[in-house]
Amino acid sequence: MERQAISAQVHNNIIALISLIVTLSTLLYIVWREEATEQNRNIRQASFEVLKNLGELQVIVNYAHYEPTNSMGNPVLGWGRIALITDLSELLPPPIPEKVKLLKESWQSNWQSLKTDQKSTDLVSSNIDDSREAILDLLNKIK
Repeated sequence: MERQAISAQVHNNIIALISLIVTLSTLLYIVWREEATEQNRNIRQASFEVLKNLGELQVIVNYAHYEPTNSMGNPVLGWGRIALITDLSELLPPPIPEKVKLLKESWQSNWQSLKTDQKSTDLVSSNIDDSREAILDLLNKIK
C-alpha cells in the first residue's frame, strides 16, 4: 500500500520532479562554466603580464649587448623581470613553468657576460623566444 502511495505521488508530481532535475543540472552547469571562465581569465591576465615582462627582458638583453653604454641595458635590471616572470609562470599550465625555469637558469649563467659574449645573448634570447611561443600557443588554445 505504501509503495502505491509513493508511486502515485511521483506520478502526480512528475512535472515538479522534472523541473527540479532541470533546475539543479542547470545550476551545476552554470557554476562549472563560471569556474572555467574565471580560470581562463586568470590565465589570460597572467599570460599577458608574462609576455610584457619577457618583452622588457628582451629589450634589456638587446641593449646590454648592442648598446652596452646605455643604462637601459643594465643586466641587473633583468633580475626583477626574471623574478616576476618566474612567479607569474607558476599560475600557468605546463609547459610554461618549465620553459621559464630554463630561461631563469640561462639568465643566472649568462647575465654577467651579456655585454661581451654573443653566445650568452643568443642563449638568453632563445629562451625568451621559447617562453613567448609557449605562452602564445596557450593563448591560442583558450576559448
